[in-house]
Amino acid sequence: MSVEEKAYKPEDLTRLFVERANKGDAAGVAELYEEEAVIAFPPGQLTVGRDAIRTLWERALASGPHFEPEPPLPTLISGDIALTSTPPKDGAGARAQVVRRQPDGTWLRVLDQPEFVSPSN
Repeated sequence: MSVEEKAYKPEDLTRLFVERANKGDAAGVAELYEEEAVIAFPPGQLTVGRDAIRTLWERALASGPHFEPEPPLPTLISGDIALTSTPPKDGAGARAQVVRRQPDGTWLRVLDQPEFVSPSN
C-alpha cells in the first residue's frame, strides 16, 4: 500500500475510487482491492487479483473518463464483512461491492459488481 488515504469506513471506498479514477490513478484504484479480489468486468467476464485489476483500470482510465460521486445506499455490516452499493444516476441497475475489514481497521473491496441491470430494465 502507498501512503494514499485509506478507507476507514466501508463507504469511503466509493469516494476514494472516484477521486483516484478521476486522476487517472489506476494503481491507486487497484489499492482499494484485496490481493485476490474479483471484479465482474468486463461484462460477462471476471477480473481476478489486484495486478489484473490495475491493468483493467489502466486500460479503462486511458481515455480519461469522468466519474461522478454517487450517494451510498445503506451499508450492511456483519463483523468484518460489509455490502456497499450505490444507485447510478441514470437509475438503471445498481453497483454493489463486498468489502472486508483489514487487520489495521481499514476496508478493502473483495468482490465488485460495477453495475448490473435490474430485471425490470
